[in-house]
Formats: sequence, C-alpha cells, structure tokens
Amino acid sequence: MRAADLGAAAVAELLALAVPVDCVCCGAEDLVLCVACERRVRHLTRHPFRAEAQAPALMDVDGSVILPVVAAGAYRDELAQAVLSFKGHGQHQLRRVLSRALVRAIAAAAQHEDQIALVPVPSSAGAFVRRGFSPVHLLLGPASRLTDTPVLDVLRKSQWRRGPGGLPGGQKGLGRGARASRVRGSMRVPARKADGVAGRRCIIIDDVLTTGATLAEAARALHESGAIVAGAVVLAATRPPDSAGGGTVSAEAGGMGPDIEKNKRRKDE
Repeated sequence: MRAADLGAAAVAELLALAVPVDCVCCGAEDLVLCVACERRVRHLTRHPFRAEAQAPALMDVDGSVILPVVAAGAYRDELAQAVLSFKGHGQHQLRRVLSRALVRAIAAAAQHEDQIALVPVPSSAGAFVRRGFSPVHLLLGPASRLTDTPVLDVLRKSQWRRGPGGLPGGQKGLGRGARASRVRGSMRVPARKADGVAGRRCIIIDDVLTTGATLAEAARALHESGAIVAGAVVLAATRPPDSAGGGTVSAEAGGMGPDIEKNKRRKDE
C-alpha cells in the first residue's frame, strides 16, 4: 500500500478519537458504524455474486462475457452508505468491515486460480488530492494480508487520452457511451512496471461497478502490457443480477469463468 494511504489512515484514526462520531448509516452516537449496521453490512456482503451481466461495457453484443466480475454486494442500503462514507473519510472501522467483505469476494473470484495477483484501479489525481488517499489501495492492505495474495500497483492514470474520447471531469451521472468515451485511453502500465506484470494472472480490484467502463479500460491497459486478466472484483455493484443472469458465486460455480484473453472485445466501445 502507498505510504500516503497509510498516513491518511493514521490521521483518520486520530481524528476519530478526538472528534465525536455518529454511525454513518443510522446516526447512532459514538461509533462510525454501530453494531446493528455493521451486522447489516456483513449480511449484505455474505454472498458475493457475478455482476458483469448488468454492466454493458463488460458484455459483447452477442451476449458473451468480455470481463467476468464478482461483487461483494449490491450497492444499496447500509453497504452503499458505508462505501460512500469510507471513500470520503477512510475511517478505520469502515475499512475493517469493507476489507473483510472484499476478502470474501476475492476468495470467491480466485477459488480456482493459482498464483493470482490483485491490481487496484487508481484514483484520479483530483480525487486523490481531495481525499488524501486512494480508497481501493487502503482496502487492499488488509485484504491482501488476509488472502495472502500479492498486490501489483501497476496501473496509472494517463496524462493524455487517445482519440476524441478524452474528456475532462468525473463520471457521475453519465451513461454507458459517455463513460466509455471519458475513460478510453485513461490508464496505462508504465514501461518500468510492465516486466512485473507481463504473463501474470491478475484480478482487477475496484470499489463500485456501474457500466463497467472503468474496469474495461483497466483490463485493456493490463492486456497491452502482457498481463493475463482473469477477471475483476468490486465491493458493490449498482445493478444487482436479476432472473436473467448473475447469481451468487459458490465453490461449485467454477470460479471467475472466461479469461479476457478468450473473450476480447471485437470492436472499440
């Protein structure tokens, strides 16, 4: 984990001791996440599920999977509030609860994988400056230790965008096409880090899945550097599976499913 993220976590813990806090979900006093709401977050993340079917950027036009994704839970209720609050402040208690949820999803995704590596999606420069830390990197510290899985911090935001799709600003409120245009060419693996990722089987880690455009861009950058992208894991998916697809991931489910190598997109999105 980055030193800046460790420092930010330490500062957040000191502030939590000095400043009175309320539960981010129900407003109960003295705890960032009260006992009842923590129990509810654990319940909402008890059964990780396959989520790519509801993310248009991760499905091809013929219905085949471009990138399989396991979500720890659906982005709603206490889980959504905990994720939002953690991204804003990085509190230690939320980090602990969400890291454990991420561990369960990683275990479900990597159950049939050997020598897998976790690759975090980087925060934008603006988001990092605003928060003072990267939420995904902060969560991956304990998650990596609990799963005994190495983290390859190789993805970087590009300083330029390829083609006409490079647009300034964030993605909130954008649809599939606008999100895909905004992130296209936005990530890269620096040449000095390419040797460390070439030939490695990787699982991409991000916080929230919406259209899948960010994960698709991360997979593209890794693939171009020679990595084998086995899938992705997210804390929460904004569109949980319905009766047409998805479902929980179990030991009998066969793992992540197809590699991106076998299901590469046949056209630019």
